[in-house]
Amino acid sequence: MADVAGGLGPFLGVYLQGKDWTPAEIGLVMTIGGLAGMAVTAPLGALVDHTHAKRSLIVIGAGAIVVASLVIFFVPGFAPVTATQVTTAIAGAAIGPAIAGVTLGLVGQAGFARQNGRNQAFNHAGNVAAAALAGVLGYRFGFGAVFGVLAAMAAGSMIAVARVDPRLIDYRAARGVTQDEGDGVSAWSAVATCKPLLVLALTLTLFHLGNAAMLPLLGQALVAHGAGSPSAYTGATIFVAQVTMIPMALLAARLADERGYWIIFLLALIALPVRGVVAATVTGPIGLIPVQILDGVGAGLLGVAVPGLVARILDGTGHVNAGLGAVMTMQGVGASLSPALAGFVAGKLGYSASFVVLGGIAACALLLWMLARPITANACRPSLTSA
Repeated sequence: MADVAGGLGPFLGVYLQGKDWTPAEIGLVMTIGGLAGMAVTAPLGALVDHTHAKRSLIVIGAGAIVVASLVIFFVPGFAPVTATQVTTAIAGAAIGPAIAGVTLGLVGQAGFARQNGRNQAFNHAGNVAAAALAGVLGYRFGFGAVFGVLAAMAAGSMIAVARVDPRLIDYRAARGVTQDEGDGVSAWSAVATCKPLLVLALTLTLFHLGNAAMLPLLGQALVAHGAGSPSAYTGATIFVAQVTMIPMALLAARLADERGYWIIFLLALIALPVRGVVAATVTGPIGLIPVQILDGVGAGLLGVAVPGLVARILDGTGHVNAGLGAVMTMQGVGASLSPALAGFVAGKLGYSASFVVLGGIAACALLLWMLARPITANACRPSLTSA
């Protein structure tokens, strides 16, 4: 599923920029799509809890994303692109909880941190391959090759999902219970009254408000400065970040077992403000490597820690995937507003000012996580000492 759930991702911004879209227009269409995904993420998480067709949700989502991306290539107008971003966001919102549910059903709570770390490492390795192919083939054949890579990755993901034996999935464990039913608490109640989950959700909202627009904005800034092929440089930004995420994902799985989740979040949250400062002060292609290494540190750690911590917080309720959907909704609030905010600031004050603003928001997420440690301490305990 690497590089499929997010659709064109950072390639979308530079592709539309080449079609004479302004930064504000690009940010607006990304925001509309993000808000649509945000609206359905929690309900889709609840659906994942209550259906055995988790593999089918993944396959249908991947197919929808490919079709939507091809529409962008052939009809890059505002209305069609907006519709495709809504479709992509909804499909992606189903894929995340579905993969987490399948994983939890296969290995259970005890093995989830380790297996989720492996999942994310392979996911990032797939993203590295996709970014390299998109960069090289995009440079050689144009942006059409980027769409071809996405379609090929989706086809491969469908084959892989089909080979997961459904008889090996414990559908009770997949939703966070060890018996036929949970403790009788509704999904809404389990999510809305859980203080550690609310702290986690607000922290991630601020993190993604500061983080989501940085990579697309970096690609646009490089293009604006005339830094060569847009597809090649965008592919390079993804490549550097994803290579960094592979060891970070494996490190996060080990830290979760030995040190707990709190330290993982702390390291990830520190990386983002530093990234914003570097992006603002080091212009041109030379700034790509440190900025994207820091992206890899933050995203690589959180990719493992977020599903694991949600599963730990809601263990026994039967609503793990609904909770993950709710947290992803709050992430979506930040991520969907981020491009619009960044595009507005970039249009008024320039790209450097936009990076500073995004980094400042990320610093607020770090402060919140540190102040709220007493609330999250129990759920963040090390796995090896929790049995």
